[in-house]
Amino acid sequence: MTEHPTSHEGRQPLAARSQERTRPRQRDAASAPAPATAAIPAPAKGPNPAAAGTGPAAGPDPQAASRREGDRLRFVGAATRRIARGIDLDEIVLGLCRASVPTFSDAILVYLRDPLPVGDERPVNPFVLRLRRSDRLRLSDEDTENLSESERLRLPAADPQAGLTPAAELCEVLAGGALAEVLRGVRPVFGDSAAARVALPELLGADRVVPSGHRAILAPLRGRRRVIGAAVFLRGTERPPFEANDLLVAAQLATHTALGIDKAVLYGREAYIADELQRTMLPDSLPQPTGVRLASRYLPAAETARVGGDWYDAIPLPGSRVALVVGDVMGHSMTSAAIMGQLRTTAQTLAGLDLPPQEVLHHLDEQAQRLGSDRMATCLYAVYDPVAHRITIANAGHPPPVLLHLGGRAEVLKVPPGAPIGVGGVDFEAVELDAPAGATLLLYTDGLVESRLRDVWTGIEQLRERLAATARLTGPDHSPPLEALCDDVLDMLGPGDRDDDIALLAARFDGIAPSDVAYWFLEPEDSAPGKARRLARRALSRWGLDDIADSVELLVSEVVTNAVRYAERPVTLRLLRTDILRCEVGDDAPQLPRQRRARDMDEGGRGLFLVNRLARRWGATRLSTGKVVWFEMPTRGQ
Repeated sequence: MTEHPTSHEGRQPLAARSQERTRPRQRDAASAPAPATAAIPAPAKGPNPAAAGTGPAAGPDPQAASRREGDRLRFVGAATRRIARGIDLDEIVLGLCRASVPTFSDAILVYLRDPLPVGDERPVNPFVLRLRRSDRLRLSDEDTENLSESERLRLPAADPQAGLTPAAELCEVLAGGALAEVLRGVRPVFGDSAAARVALPELLGADRVVPSGHRAILAPLRGRRRVIGAAVFLRGTERPPFEANDLLVAAQLATHTALGIDKAVLYGREAYIADELQRTMLPDSLPQPTGVRLASRYLPAAETARVGGDWYDAIPLPGSRVALVVGDVMGHSMTSAAIMGQLRTTAQTLAGLDLPPQEVLHHLDEQAQRLGSDRMATCLYAVYDPVAHRITIANAGHPPPVLLHLGGRAEVLKVPPGAPIGVGGVDFEAVELDAPAGATLLLYTDGLVESRLRDVWTGIEQLRERLAATARLTGPDHSPPLEALCDDVLDMLGPGDRDDDIALLAARFDGIAPSDVAYWFLEPEDSAPGKARRLARRALSRWGLDDIADSVELLVSEVVTNAVRYAERPVTLRLLRTDILRCEVGDDAPQLPRQRRARDMDEGGRGLFLVNRLARRWGATRLSTGKVVWFEMPTRGQ
């Protein structure tokens, strides 16, 4: 619950207003000025029948009544416009409070259902109202310094010194109770009505003193389908009480506020769904493949458009390779995000088949055409091999990547531009380039380099210069930290440079030294497992990993035995030493091995069980030429 004083800048000092209110009315009623504290004038002459309850009332002045009705209409128009400007829950409630105090009331309390139901959701029980916000007229020292003690005691009840608050923070609306009946009736009621005299203490608290007479209005807040809260308008004793027509004003304020809150809650739910959708569409975390370090960033186009079509991905491949993907579907809508999710899933599936980059783009193009004739996207697909220190890149209408060398030189890679995905009937080309150790490859979407203030090639040149300047700060022998490099790249964006979503993927190539790789071909014959054991032990001894030689020798024997059983061509065996030891066995049989439980009398079927128990991780990947079965073992000290 928040409470804010209402500014009274430009209003008369309180002493002058008090003298004006207490001065005998000696002028004609038609020319008598309205009280300064009421923007909606009270009757200019005669006591208020609802407040006094006795005594004859003076005849109504048609001109004064017409002015009051005109003031009411102008106030309702201005207040509803202020409420309608709010886009979220707090802005709408604040708009109601600021519009009501001090023009319509001296104080307001706004209670909302907790939790607020969204759309067609059934509200939860019990029916609980929580004080969301209160606002009241505060008097400054300048207003009160000239008042006598007796005038201070007659300050409006909305002043904190007069004990307007505290009110109850929570209120449980009992079924069949007085408050429930008033809320069900929807129409605002005066605080001294029979129903409100019981309902207000239930809402505000049993020990809460409610102003007497027509100085309180209880207005239910009803949305499109149900009551979502209540508003209490209060006036102090120094101000004319509410009139019957003020109930219509309170009803207008309550209706516009409730409908606005309904829209705000629905908007908040949609924003939440959009945020969650985007989060699930992008990877929660990047993998940590051997020989390359990764970092990423994603920025939506704006807070009001949290879902876009940009995506990035890093997919581990057989042979310690990694696929780097970045793409951009046209638009920023939920439809764009849904298409992006389908294309990203398709790319992951195609990467698992170990297809060449140009083939992956070709199949993505076919998938985009199946999704619809207007489903267009750009994509860049690259495969990095840390053993060969090479990278293969295929492009489908995407901005070219930038490679930052260890010495600080940044270059825009020359890759075939290609046509966007979804055009159809277009061949994609791939280019193979060197990927030296220590270099950093930056993949990005066009939101980083293109805006209303600059074209895409100007932005790419600015990006290249920014990367080179950042690298010079760390010196020629050290690459800039990857995370800091991503942040520095985003810092190049100016205030007017955010017209589109931005996806950024940075890859630092560490590579694997040739001395840390051992590779053999084994003929598919019975002697292959024994030869594989000897070769593996020899390599581990050369690397100083004799302490894990027995376990690795056993697992290599089991995996090679399984490969030889089904292979028709030579079997490959490769060992890679980094912070872990990785063993890969490839053959030309497409069937992937499956772990099963061997029976007591079975002679085989226990090889993968041993691999699963002894290896830190293991898996099998189908290739276009067969499959690869791999496992990883911790090295010394792990």
